[in-house]
Parts: sequence; structure tokens; C-alpha cells
Amino acid sequence: MSNRITQLFDIKHPVIQAGMVWNSGWRLASAASNSGILGLIGAGSMYPDVLREHIQKCKKATNNSFGVNVPLLYPNIEAIMDIIAEEGVNIVFTSAGNPNTWTSWLKSRGITVVHVVSSLKFALKAQEAGVDAIVAEGFEAGGHNGRDETTTLTLIPMVKERIYIPIIAAGGIATGRAMLATMILGADGVQIGSRFVASEESSAHQAFKNIVVNAGEGETQLTLKELAPVRLIKNKFYHDVQELYKKGASIQDMKDLLGRGRAKLGMFEGDLDEGELEIGQVAGLIHDIKPVSQIVEDLLNEFNTAKASVNLL
Repeated sequence: MSNRITQLFDIKHPVIQAGMVWNSGWRLASAASNSGILGLIGAGSMYPDVLREHIQKCKKATNNSFGVNVPLLYPNIEAIMDIIAEEGVNIVFTSAGNPNTWTSWLKSRGITVVHVVSSLKFALKAQEAGVDAIVAEGFEAGGHNGRDETTTLTLIPMVKERIYIPIIAAGGIATGRAMLATMILGADGVQIGSRFVASEESSAHQAFKNIVVNAGEGETQLTLKELAPVRLIKNKFYHDVQELYKKGASIQDMKDLLGRGRAKLGMFEGDLDEGELEIGQVAGLIHDIKPVSQIVEDLLNEFNTAKASVNLL
């Protein structure tokens, strides 16, 4: 399949493996890229020297396109951006910040820039900033999320009405049928996160992968909106947060409970009680842990079967 996304990233299929913290290291990114989609290294959980190591290992593990996802609120953002330029990374997905800050700097160095948004308002701002494409991420998505609670089904056509650059749909997409649905709504491609958490190459702890594949409907919730909205599995930490809400706790109380390193504790170290377990609503449709190559093959086979079925209507 050739379209604006495959051409922009020089990939075979219009699918992006999301650059997720504590999940998306060089093994996952290179396996994704070797499967004909775009793999992303998640810089949000990496110190600058660790990111450099992952980029270098990814370059050795694949000859195909890959990129780096960079949360713009990262404390060492200047060092991160310098490493990306020095290592010759030519695709960067930015998130959690103002795209005006780094887009021109990156593009002046020949880097393709994509920005992640959760609303039409921010999609327009990203387009005005000069990004090459946007990821429009619905409320269903795991991890840090938008405050407006706009679902993917609603967000994509809203954005399509006003945006002329390529649109990548994200949030609640783990199957070929969902991929087809979002593309019918106007997306040029999809970004998938949760399904790749439950892959053999993900750097997530095995205990976290296991709880993802065992999660059912209604077992995630968006919370901590006062700090930074995040969708979590309902574990002990989540219920501790809810108890604070019941007591009318202050924002400082929330910060004190959250502390530091909760995401690493849960997703990377496997503490299923006290850790922050970030995953999307679509975890209820993820039932096994597979190699990335098999996940991509299944996704595309289902996409093509669903597309043929639609053509028969």
C-alpha cells in the first residue's frame, strides 16, 4: 500500500509503532521497522547517553526507516535533540509540548517532524508550526492523554475537515478492522501502542505484559487530570489515587502520592501494585504476546480481509 504516510517515512505499510516510555527500546523499534512499518524509540524514559546507545543499536539492527519519540517537556531536551541530530535520525515524533519550540530547528536539519495531538485546536497549532504530519490521538489511548476526552471516532473526522497535512490515527487501534475504520474516517495511517506492549521485543517487564493480556473491558481509567491525564490499569496505586479524590485531596497531595518513578516501577520493573501501569482501553482485545513480525502480519491480513468485506457491501 502506497500513500502519503508510506511515502513520507519510506515504509511499506502506513503503520507506526508508538514510542512509549519503558516499552519502546531499540529491539522493539528495529523489529517494527524490519516488518515494514515505522518503529519509534521512546526517548521519554531515557537519559541522553542511553538514548544514544539505543539509536546506535537500532541502526545496526535495521536498514529501514526508524524514528524517535520525544516528549517536549523532557528535562534534558537540548541534549536529546543534539544527540538525535548527531546520530543522523531523520524522523522525530514530538509530544507533550509546544511544537513551535523545536519544529523549525529539526526541519532545518533535514528531519521529518510529526506532532502528537489530542484535539482539533492543537492539530491546527501543529500544522501552523510547520510539522510534516500529525498523530491525532483519541481518549481511548493508554498513557498520558488529552483533557477533552474526545474519542478517536470523533477526533479523526473533526481533524480531517481542517487539516491538509497527513493524519495518523491513534487511540484504541490494535486490529486491522480498527485500522481500516480510522482510514475510512480520514486518517492516512495509524499509530499503535498497546498491541506492541504485548510483544516479545517490548522492553516492558513480563509481569506487565501478562497483566495487559489478561485485562478486560473497563479495567483501565483516565485519572490524575489535575497533574497530567493518564490512562492506567486499575491496580492498588490507581485505587490509592481514587481514595485521595474521595477525601478532597489537594494537587500537592496528588503529587506527593505520585512521587517519582511510578511508571518505571510498574511497566519496567513489574511492580503491579505500586507501579503506574499505562495501557489503553484496547487492552481488552489483546490476548497474547507475539513477535512484532507476527503482530504486523496479523494486523495487515485482518485489514485486507476487512477491506474486501467492505467492498462487497
